Amino acid sequence: MGPVRALADAGVLRPVAVRRLLALESRAELTPAHVRMVAGTLGVSERTVRRWLTAARKEDRFGPAVRERFVVTPGVLRLLAFHRGNAAALHRELVTVEAGGGAQAPSLATLYRAIARDVPPGQWAGLRGGERARRAHDVFFQRPVGHRNEVWESDHVQVKVDVDIEGRPGRPWVTWFIDCATRVICGFAVTAQVPSRESVLVALRDAISREGVHGPFGGLPGAVRVDRGKDFLSRAVGEALGAFAVPVVDLPAYSPHLKGTVEALNRAAKQMFFASLPGYTAAPRLQGGRKPVGEQRLLPLEAFIDLLGQWVAWWNTEHRPRSLAGRTPQAAWEEDLTPVEDAEPGALHMFTLEDDGRVRTLANKGVRWRNRHYVDAWMTGQAGRRVRLRYMPHHEHEIEVYDAVTGRHLGSAYLSNRASSEQIREMKRSRAREADRLKRLLAAAEKDRGTRYAAATRGTPAEVLGTVTEMEAEVHLRAAAAADLTEVALPGYLPLSAQMPASWTAPDTVKPTAPRPEAEDESILTPR
Repeated sequence: MGPVRALADAGVLRPVAVRRLLALESRAELTPAHVRMVAGTLGVSERTVRRWLTAARKEDRFGPAVRERFVVTPGVLRLLAFHRGNAAALHRELVTVEAGGGAQAPSLATLYRAIARDVPPGQWAGLRGGERARRAHDVFFQRPVGHRNEVWESDHVQVKVDVDIEGRPGRPWVTWFIDCATRVICGFAVTAQVPSRESVLVALRDAISREGVHGPFGGLPGAVRVDRGKDFLSRAVGEALGAFAVPVVDLPAYSPHLKGTVEALNRAAKQMFFASLPGYTAAPRLQGGRKPVGEQRLLPLEAFIDLLGQWVAWWNTEHRPRSLAGRTPQAAWEEDLTPVEDAEPGALHMFTLEDDGRVRTLANKGVRWRNRHYVDAWMTGQAGRRVRLRYMPHHEHEIEVYDAVTGRHLGSAYLSNRASSEQIREMKRSRAREADRLKRLLAAAEKDRGTRYAAATRGTPAEVLGTVTEMEAEVHLRAAAAADLTEVALPGYLPLSAQMPASWTAPDTVKPTAPRPEAEDESILTPR
């Protein structure tokens, strides 16, 4: 019978097929057709199938014959760990043991095959490269995609680029927050030194806010995953997120696979952005470790931050990660109809600062904090007010002042001995405005309070000027009650015309006496 094409794995299905054929044989139902069918399915000859049946009957063996071979025992594995996973060094030691009367040493090829067969690849890699190398062979579950702002991840990454920081080369750090569902970078912050809770708060404020240049991505996340960094777990960050009821998921240490989204972002930034900048520290070197001739000058820190902002905008609006099936992060964000919850601007400003925890009183020198005085123009006239302070960590040149009772933000305050010339001028102008306002108020009050008397040449009682008479008061009240005097005129009143009727007689003389209140200045004419 000619060769047949294997339709299944003979090594795996041989025991199953042999047991089935033996069962048919025990019931006297085995036929050559059964043997032919098994041989054609497993890709072997009918003679081979009959040989398998013979081995099963006589030796109770349903698989291939086990040949004696070298096996990696726990002792050999310990020697392999002693030599840090070096199989060649282990082979040399086994040969030395054999020369001293010990067990026969296998060949180097046999030892490699035995290690590859008996030692898991991750364990062998861990013996050579440690835990990180072993973890590369692990298998992980994949989290559900979820919706936008369901979970953010955050991390620090040191840029492998030397930049010009005040005339000296340095490698800045980047702290950013990324949305796991849409891969949108919601916010970032750059520091010239090792990042702290300050950089976390700045990046968090940039990520949550959606106003102006911060939008349109952001809002309040459902949770934030971090990796046990002391800056992420600081009291200031916990209060900032806790005030918005956003839990911080504290992942186990040295577990980057548990926050794979931000780790993938770190790798992408290194390969796609940092490697293209001048001063890239991981660039290829020449013989002796020398840098290529004609290397560009280092970027200033400000220019690096601008370029990073442009790259983040490109990532969000143009880049198409494979995990988004050809969509950009912006498209994935816009296609997600999950409502975005925004934080109040005032609350965002307040809760992303660290609280001083004490109530202080504004004094003439401003507000005292850490044995230094902080002042600003808005404090003019506010001495004696009870306030509370909030501040950005490590930014001791500026603090934010809030009313201790209402919590309303009053304004910023700056170190009094470091105030700029403009701040000093504004302080002086504010004091002058307050003084002028008080002067005007006091002058108006004195004018209302003052009493003027008429000049006199004889010893008569003093006459108060500006006194209102009873008649003037009544006239004023009547005028205020009705602007048109015809509405309050007597019923028999007739307006004086140019020509008096012939039946009317005018008085002979009009005495210059004071008019009566009923007639006031009008002359009353009566008919005969």
